[in-house]
Amino acid sequence: MWIGFHQHRVKSLLQEVPENAWQLESAGQGSKGERLYAWARLPLNHAYGSQWERWLLVRKSLSAPQELSGYIAFAPAGTPLARLVQVAGTRWTIEQSFESAKGEVGLDEYEVRSWHGWHRHITLSMLAHAFLTVLRAQAVQRDLKKGRNRPGNSLRKFKQARGLLCA
Repeated sequence: MWIGFHQHRVKSLLQEVPENAWQLESAGQGSKGERLYAWARLPLNHAYGSQWERWLLVRKSLSAPQELSGYIAFAPAGTPLARLVQVAGTRWTIEQSFESAKGEVGLDEYEVRSWHGWHRHITLSMLAHAFLTVLRAQAVQRDLKKGRNRPGNSLRKFKQARGLLCA
């Protein structure tokens, strides 16, 4: 990465973040609750004028501070760190969507023989996944309007039968 007139390895830049640059920010809700990390950013060179900025966005785990991850962030000048973290946090949602699409609509079932075939397969798989997601959301909304509970799994039914579930 270029900073000023000097080229640096990302690995070395991750270790050079000043202590006062770290801020506690949430990358959004995860399966186990809020995903809190310490975040910092280092400015990088770019050739797009003063209306844009590029950074090395660095994430540090709170439970294991030696674990650092880096992202390249490019956004309009003056973008706050919290917004960059929010956008970086959507990566988890996107990965979950791809995993779901692999299981539900066969996103991973294509053997690549040509770019056109691959592109068509990916496009149709993601369209089918989006369609099923919208249908599922509409069904949940309809059930909520009618006052039906969401269908629970067998553990939920077991807990309800024994008075162990409050809601």
